[in-house]
Amino acid sequence: MGKLLRIWIKRAKLGPMDPAERATLVAGRGLLGNANQGGRRQVTILSSARWAAIMAELGADLDPGARRANLYVSGLDLEESRERILRLGGCRLRVLGETRPCERMDQALPGLQEALRAHWGGGAYAEVLDAGEISVGDTIDWD
Repeated sequence: MGKLLRIWIKRAKLGPMDPAERATLVAGRGLLGNANQGGRRQVTILSSARWAAIMAELGADLDPGARRANLYVSGLDLEESRERILRLGGCRLRVLGETRPCERMDQALPGLQEALRAHWGGGAYAEVLDAGEISVGDTIDWD
């Protein structure tokens, strides 16, 4: 079992990621107020353990917000989790695939894009199955 450590909402495509203590998940859409709505990539999720390992590998201490994911979680291994269901608070998310790192990662830290490519280091993306409120500190686990 893991925990939701941080939430970020992207207000516009390529725009800043705003931190939030709570957010609303909308079934079939994603995070309320997030620039990405609908489609397959409704919510992006980053593992704190994977991020820490990458930072150690690069000898860096970059804030995980630089990855531009929506949810930062502890206690879960996201690698090869395609089609698995996550339960976050009272909501469910279906992991649909790996979030591939883009060239913007190297703008944040040279070498980060390549480092994120191994073991689903860039995280996972998911669709929202059940609407509801989520908050930093909520438990998250495989259903």
